[in-house]
Amino acid sequence: MLDFIAARRMMVDCQVRTSDVTDLRLIAAMLAVPRERFVPQASAELAYFDADLPVEAGRGMIKPMVLAKLLQAAEIRENDRVLVVGCATGYSAAVIQHLTGAVVALEQDPGLAQLAKDNLQALGASNTTVVSGPLVGGWPAAAPYDVILLDGAVEDVPQTLLRQLKEGGRLLGVVGRPPLSKAMLFRSTGVESSSRLIFDATAPMLPGFAKPAAFVF
Repeated sequence: MLDFIAARRMMVDCQVRTSDVTDLRLIAAMLAVPRERFVPQASAELAYFDADLPVEAGRGMIKPMVLAKLLQAAEIRENDRVLVVGCATGYSAAVIQHLTGAVVALEQDPGLAQLAKDNLQALGASNTTVVSGPLVGGWPAAAPYDVILLDGAVEDVPQTLLRQLKEGGRLLGVVGRPPLSKAMLFRSTGVESSSRLIFDATAPMLPGFAKPAAFVF
């Protein structure tokens, strides 16, 4: 049987640290969370591969390196309120809850939402709340947020989500379809938002974020 603790250490040392992730709090969080718990049991031995992993309902988990670089760029502080959009089975939320005091994990698939609740409860993540609703709408009931993480790739980032950020708040995610997708950081300036390319990246697509069709003459 695979030594999951050793595999987790190898993931952090060979995938995360070697990708210029130097935030010691984030590294400790990724070492603390048993990623194998968040994938289907039959795929447990693949949990620490350098790859996106399929979970239930046609969804997937972002590979560790991409998630780590997104979270480092988010600069999550201990008192931040964080929204995870498309939490799937809850892995990203489980990592983030080590970094801050309040996490809202949004999932629209009922089966995935229940898995996320079960996983987070089993890990004692008392500062994390799993909520259910359309991903594209965010969760305005708990807004505004300091950080919003898109836990997957989207074709378009709707204003609905950007408006749920505090002034100075950050939204991070992979935008576009491969091979043209990019990890992006959006920062709220109060009325509008700015955007910045962080790095080239791919991630499993989140449902409901198709880019509006362009009008063609």
